[in-house]
Amino acid sequence: MTVLSAAPAADRGKTTIADRVVERIATRALAGMDGIGTATANANIEGNTATLRLRVSVRYPEPVSEVTGRARELVRERIGELTGLGVPRVDITVTALEAASDTRRVR
Repeated sequence: MTVLSAAPAADRGKTTIADRVVERIATRALAGMDGIGTATANANIEGNTATLRLRVSVRYPEPVSEVTGRARELVRERIGELTGLGVPRVDITVTALEAASDTRRVR
C-alpha cells in the first residue's frame, strides 16, 4: 500500500482573490439587507486581509447608525465565509436617505 503525503504548505500553490471579487461579495450581501438602498464597494486586499470602503443609501426612517453597524458585520461575515480573508476595517459613507416605498407624505 502506497501512502501519499501532501507537500508542505510552502511548496503548494497560492490562491489569489481579486479586489473585484470581494467588492461583489460585499455589494451582493448588502443587496438583500433591510434598511439599505443602493450600495457600492471598493476593496483593497493585502495578504490575508481586506479593507473595504462602502457607499450606501439608507432607507428612511431607519436609524443610520444601526443600519451601518449591521451592514459592517454582515460584510465582514460574508467575506470571511466565502474567501477566508479577515476584514479588520470597513469604512461606510452614507450617500443618501431614501424614502421607503411605504412611507406616506403629509401635506
